[in-house]
Amino acid sequence: MYTLGVYAEGMETNGISRRSFTAAALAVAAAAPFGTAGFAGPAVAAPARLRLPRPTGPYPIGTVPLLFADRSRAEPRELMVSLWYPAADVRRHPPAPWMLPNPLRDLLASAGFAPDAALSPSTAGHTGAPVLRGRFPVVLYSHGAHDQRADTTITVQELASHGYVVATVDHTGDAFVEFPDGRLLVPSDDLPMGPADFAADIRFVLDRLEERCAERALPAGLGGALDLRRVGMFGWSKGGSATARVMFADRRVRAGVSLDGPMEPVVDGGVLDRPFLMMTAEFTRADHPAVAEFWSQLRGRRLNVQADGAVHGSYTDYQLLVAELAPAIGMSEAELAGWIGTLDPARAVRIQQAYPLAFFDRHLRGRRSRLLDGPSAAFPEVRYLP
Repeated sequence: MYTLGVYAEGMETNGISRRSFTAAALAVAAAAPFGTAGFAGPAVAAPARLRLPRPTGPYPIGTVPLLFADRSRAEPRELMVSLWYPAADVRRHPPAPWMLPNPLRDLLASAGFAPDAALSPSTAGHTGAPVLRGRFPVVLYSHGAHDQRADTTITVQELASHGYVVATVDHTGDAFVEFPDGRLLVPSDDLPMGPADFAADIRFVLDRLEERCAERALPAGLGGALDLRRVGMFGWSKGGSATARVMFADRRVRAGVSLDGPMEPVVDGGVLDRPFLMMTAEFTRADHPAVAEFWSQLRGRRLNVQADGAVHGSYTDYQLLVAELAPAIGMSEAELAGWIGTLDPARAVRIQQAYPLAFFDRHLRGRRSRLLDGPSAAFPEVRYLP
């Protein structure tokens, strides 16, 4: 009922739009990841060379792109997925790009930037590297609206470097994505997708991973490496709302993290009895009834943290990458603050690396971390909301 394909070039894509960081994000649940800032800076003399931070874990990282085709729906769907995992040896395997050139150009143009304003950074993942021997917890990732599966690569590769397999999913129709046959798709306003649609994609991917693991049919020796008894999920914006919906519907997912999800529409009468972490910025319980309602439905361990100065995209790669892009395109400090708020990008990176890892370590591995117990001297900008 489905097909599996491997794209040898290491598929990665993105979407940037200021709109999702501000008014439109608040109005339509982050209808686009970086919306349209309408930034009009000087012509770009040379593309900016962007860089991602190295992960802190002990393991090198492998990554493989997969194509899953869901033929069971009324309208069949093709989904690009990347698996990130601890690798045994990466020396003969090239670093995977954050995204490919054509999607990057579309992404930049969608933000009002010159299409050639930046080159894709390399990631810490090495395409096709053999997996490290062992069995590893699995974490699924759902991106924001009008976005793509690479938007939290900092967190994804941090998890993989500490012994997780992470599956990132492009939600076709609401993503910037390139397929192995060269087809290039951008988000479509003619195909409205809500958190329930994203959740259906994630559950389909989890089904297929279970089947492929049983058959030992995943590339790079991954068939025996995924421990699907220990599954978590996280998502940004609409993907955060999708994370909640998956957990309401599917007990296979044991712990969830929302990165500033709007939590709309509310699941009426639902009760969630498994651990959940909300990392809020603009979609707060105080300002958004849907977020407060979701919080009231949590019956398992729950935690709400918030970084001072954070905006909607501050827990994603965009917090760092926009700051790196700004000097090359002549963005002023005031304009940059409009994109990333006042949270220092270097501090945002540490928050992105530390909190999801500590949460999944506790609830998928049973490793206790004091970071989750209350305010930490290592993160003075992070508040723990009662």
